[in-house]
Amino acid sequence: MKKIFSIFVITLLIVSCTGNDKFVMRTSIGKVNKVMVVTKSSDWTGDVGKEIRNAFGELMVGLPQPEPILSVSQVAPNGFGSMMKVGRNILVIGESDKESFSVKHNVYAKPQTIVYIYAKDDAGMVKMFQKHKKEIIDIFIESDIKMTQSVFENTKLDDSKFKTLQNLGVSFTIHDKFRTVEDTGEFLWLRHHLTSGIAKTGSNNILIYSVPLEDETTVADSIVSVRNRIGKKYIPGSDPETMHMITEEAYTPHTFKTKVDGKNAFETRGKWEVKNDFMAGPFVNYTVVDKKNNRLVIFEGFTYAPSVNKRAFLFELEAIGRSMKIK
Repeated sequence: MKKIFSIFVITLLIVSCTGNDKFVMRTSIGKVNKVMVVTKSSDWTGDVGKEIRNAFGELMVGLPQPEPILSVSQVAPNGFGSMMKVGRNILVIGESDKESFSVKHNVYAKPQTIVYIYAKDDAGMVKMFQKHKKEIIDIFIESDIKMTQSVFENTKLDDSKFKTLQNLGVSFTIHDKFRTVEDTGEFLWLRHHLTSGIAKTGSNNILIYSVPLEDETTVADSIVSVRNRIGKKYIPGSDPETMHMITEEAYTPHTFKTKVDGKNAFETRGKWEVKNDFMAGPFVNYTVVDKKNNRLVIFEGFTYAPSVNKRAFLFELEAIGRSMKIK
């Protein structure tokens, strides 16, 4: 019986790797926010590699420790074999008689995003990358967000169990490790206790609520005051009389226009702290303009994980926030 099973497994593996109509797409591998760059070693150590590392290595806004937007690794074209081709995010950059920029999905594995850049020489490659670098970064981040959301979908919390989500008419793809701290019908606070490594004393937190839409032109300017008001009302410190969550006063948050559920929205990244205490960390806030219901729907994720890097924790919250659907 064991021999039969072994033969079956080997046959299945062989068939899955062939190029005929029985081909089975392999599952991609790779850490979130990491890109493998396929280019010659001489290009990687020269101007081409420098430009890529500078762009991807730009520091993420709002984190207390310096962390890059994307981490990168490099492999030469002759080393880009079967094992490397299952990477999830890949940038291929090299020389060609014709300049080109293209994006393909699920070429060697699934899910997978590969960006191709070709130019006649190093100077051309640098120029092409500079032209498309923001688009490239957005492509890889969006790819990771969709992948993360698809993973969370498998263990998604039931929206109908939360009074606030039902009353607000909103839904999110939130994985089932989050537990309810408070659910008033108007305000929802969920918490995921982190259990790995030194971060096991920390937590990821989600806040969901809405406020009236008064003047759309002043929404961006009001985000900090709104979150401070909510923090004072709902997020106390160890002494509720004197301590509550506020926006860190020494750091000005960064606010960007974006789209969530096809609606105009603002993404704000910054640092939170507990007034009169030593607790602090990063947050990401999505304030969505819901004109139909004359309100702002607000999702905020904040992380408390002392002494460790927080990019991955905050990215998880970003993926959840961007899954918002308004009925």
